[in-house]
Amino acid sequence: MLTNIRNGLIKSNVVLEKIMPLLTPTAIVVGVLNESRLLPFTWLVPWIFAFMTLIGSLKSNLKDLLGVLLKPQKLMVLMIILHIVMPLIGWLVASAVFPGDPYTVTGFVLLFAIPTGVVSVVWVSIYGGNIALTLALILIDTLLSPIVVPGTLYLLMGASLEIQLGEMMKGLLWMVVIPSVVGMLLNQWTKGKVNTVCGPPFSPFVKVGLFMVVSINGASIARYLKHPDSKLAIIIGVTFLTVVLGYVIGALVSRRFRFSYEDSVAVQFNSGMRNLSAGAVLAVKYFPPAVALPVISGMLFQQILAAMSGLFLRSRTKHTLTEGAITQVTPASQSEPPISS
Repeated sequence: MLTNIRNGLIKSNVVLEKIMPLLTPTAIVVGVLNESRLLPFTWLVPWIFAFMTLIGSLKSNLKDLLGVLLKPQKLMVLMIILHIVMPLIGWLVASAVFPGDPYTVTGFVLLFAIPTGVVSVVWVSIYGGNIALTLALILIDTLLSPIVVPGTLYLLMGASLEIQLGEMMKGLLWMVVIPSVVGMLLNQWTKGKVNTVCGPPFSPFVKVGLFMVVSINGASIARYLKHPDSKLAIIIGVTFLTVVLGYVIGALVSRRFRFSYEDSVAVQFNSGMRNLSAGAVLAVKYFPPAVALPVISGMLFQQILAAMSGLFLRSRTKHTLTEGAITQVTPASQSEPPISS
């Protein structure tokens, strides 16, 4: 009986992973259409998110973390992209496009200040990337988030907007940091058994939790999405272009430093993906609703862009393999004398 339930949950997770590109956009639509029904459940969002973080962290362990920390070059590259390059780009672009609108600019800074997305593990594993680097990045980025996220917002927006730094740090601590540490310690204590036993059957609940979080947060800003105007269209367009830029920068940096395929996959996905569900929770809880618009906009196409990024990686790999095969064949054929008849 239990075996059948477990197998059913694992199969359902496979199905959910296949429809990931459509999951968050659909959740936003559900939230907007059920605004009055979902708003009373806003208090559940931090708890759902803490559960999602805990399950996602069961894959982490001290060995992988130490292995990455001993050779931190790629980790440092990712942290610079995530928390220096992209927040500055978001701030500069938003300030130029939306002058005199501190709420929208803050939304774009928050969009790129939040940690990399836990769901990036799914995409990195699908395309054969460096899982250890990804998990170490997620864990370190998550642990630093109570300092990095409020600090980035304060440095770039502190003079323009009142920011509840203390409350935001507490929220990140309870929603993100503590569940991550508990998950890693459970994995370490059980020598990986907890992830083997609990990880696969609980994985579909993480996707369901993501759907619930996005739906409830979508309901929180439904009044903006129900009556779209030209400004909302511009916000969505700017969000799309800046998020795409994150993937592009990750790909260019990987090529510049000649990272291996596995490392390139990890760098590209983690440069482009963000923990948008956490960002939406923060935006809705600690800021006026307008701040959430760029973050919610990112949810419309983050998974779709991840899928497109994976297709790019796959086509680039095939192209590289083809070039390598030609390079190996051509010199040999040129060096051999013609066979005389």
